[in-house]
Amino acid sequence: MTALSVDPEQSFLIAALQRVAGGDKLAFRELYRRTCARLLGVCLRVTADRQEAEDVLQEVYVTVWQKAAMFDPSRASPITWLATLARNRAIDRLRANGRRITTPIESIDEPADESAGALEQLLEAESEHDITVCIEELANGDAVLVRTAFFQQATYAELATRSGMPLGTVKSRIRRALIKLKACLS
Repeated sequence: MTALSVDPEQSFLIAALQRVAGGDKLAFRELYRRTCARLLGVCLRVTADRQEAEDVLQEVYVTVWQKAAMFDPSRASPITWLATLARNRAIDRLRANGRRITTPIESIDEPADESAGALEQLLEAESEHDITVCIEELANGDAVLVRTAFFQQATYAELATRSGMPLGTVKSRIRRALIKLKACLS
């Protein structure tokens, strides 16, 4: 990787992982602070259960503490490496519990969007912006809608009911918010 292709956040995470490999607890704390929201999102996406996701996240950071020396910045960005650890650990947890997440086709309100999802875009975005910062830049009501939709996996219909807004308004606001997030992350 050349210096031109690495942004400041990525450089920080690479250095932090290298320091964690040497047993630096302060670097580990800062690595956790900067990445825990993203990795919790990955775990939630796989497990669909907040408690389970938090348990998996703890296991992920134990693994990071123990195996930070295995990180190779020439093979993957730090967030991609961490997200892969989180995803694999969450899948392992589901398999160990004999669970599979399935949703009956009748319960799906709309066809799936075939474009890259928010999580995939986040993992691909190697910018200096943190998703938390980008969400905080949204109008307060839009930030709440996005957090609820993606972190609590609420449907548009559930969001409309909870917020008291028409379904079309909820869809429009989330769409505009996602466009703003995409711009912020690129």
